[in-house]
Amino acid sequence: MTQEADTPLNLGLLRWRCRRGMLENDLLIERFFSCYGDNLSQPQALALLSLMELSDSDLLDLLMARKEPQGELDTPEVKAVLEQIRQVKVKK
Repeated sequence: MTQEADTPLNLGLLRWRCRRGMLENDLLIERFFSCYGDNLSQPQALALLSLMELSDSDLLDLLMARKEPQGELDTPEVKAVLEQIRQVKVKK
């Protein structure tokens, strides 16, 4: 992340914002942060935040590739973050 978004506090806030009520989502997102959290770009962070606006069930459908992003979420940045999360899911 760049400039002020680079601070540990902001990364901590992003992690906190990504906490979910569904354990499956929490586990997948935590693995993503373990692999990529320290090197997130601002566009990646914004894409991740936009995914956090979804309900837990809709988010899980995207993370598990049961659905693909549509509408405002159908952006290269969101797709790239989803792909990273999906790859981490397979690796672990």
